[in-house]
Amino acid sequence: MNCIFCKIINNEIPSYKIYEDELVIAFLDISQATKGHTLVVCKEHYETLFDIPEKTFLHLMNIVKKLAKDIYEKTDANGINILQNNYLAAGQTVHHFHVHIIPRYDEQDGFNPTFKENENPNLDEVFNLLK
Repeated sequence: MNCIFCKIINNEIPSYKIYEDELVIAFLDISQATKGHTLVVCKEHYETLFDIPEKTFLHLMNIVKKLAKDIYEKTDANGINILQNNYLAAGQTVHHFHVHIIPRYDEQDGFNPTFKENENPNLDEVFNLLK
């Protein structure tokens, strides 16, 4: 596989690993949206959330929870974002399932995931589509 995360997992590319077990690996994101920005990645190559087996997903999310708490405390962050993107339209740039742990320090830390208000939400239409 020519995936950058697969190369990190196979030690073909150096990284700052902060956790590793038989199913997942966690390392510092090279771009560091904020200090301590960490990626938690499945060792097996799965492209999206929809591809990953449930058992592996649950294990990975337990590791995300543990690491997020540790990162939050060790970096003296004021908050933390857990972010996971699927497909290009959602911002996925590496097509290997991964979760971002992004410590937050204040409103000026340079990372700004915001939600804009939809002026005309048709909740009936969406509800009928999803039920």
